[in-house]
Amino acid sequence: MRIVVNHLTRMRPGYICVAGLNLETGKHIRPILEGAQLGRDLLVRHGGPFDIASVVDLGATRHTGVPPETEDYVFDPNNATRVKDMTPEKFWELLVKTSHRSLGKIFGGDLKQKSRGCVINVGKGKTSLGCLCPSTPPEMEVTIYDKIRINLTDSPFTLNLSVTDLRLYKDDHVTPRRKVVEQIAKRVKEGVGVILSMGLTRPWTKPGDNAPRHWLQVNNIHLEDDPTWQLG
Repeated sequence: MRIVVNHLTRMRPGYICVAGLNLETGKHIRPILEGAQLGRDLLVRHGGPFDIASVVDLGATRHTGVPPETEDYVFDPNNATRVKDMTPEKFWELLVKTSHRSLGKIFGGDLKQKSRGCVINVGKGKTSLGCLCPSTPPEMEVTIYDKIRINLTDSPFTLNLSVTDLRLYKDDHVTPRRKVVEQIAKRVKEGVGVILSMGLTRPWTKPGDNAPRHWLQVNNIHLEDDPTWQLG
């Protein structure tokens, strides 16, 4: 199975989450390990196969996904190879082709607003990944608490979401790269085309909540003027 990576997100320090589009079907695929998380050693910068816009042959895979995380496929990283990087033009074209104009089109009716976020209950939903072409430019900022957030309006939702794009954080996975965030926010405000890779978290119980849920987040921000920007 070959994918092109369009989700590359921070996890706890030293670990990442990756997903991409199946080049045959256009569907999202999340390569995972059985009983473990992907390490940073699998990034291109450390000799691995994964970075934004990287075409990766995963080798043999086994589907293990359950709703809403239907995209999960177990793979062996020893058999995964980076084939090439997709060109900026082809990558943006693919993002546009596979994106939707609303969150409802991506996640379906099980997506509900909760506070200033969105959730899907455990066992519900049809998917946990998608690409959104927002109808109005989102506003990104670094808060006084050093958290990267996006304000996003997508009728009927008015949201303030966490941003987990690995490229926006230093190697500790905690400290925002403030200048990078500010530059991206400025370009979006000036009208550069933007597509958001959206995702649901693994189930967790938010403080003050009474049950674990899948929470919506912005996994990656793709800009038309430089869609294949990588970690380097």
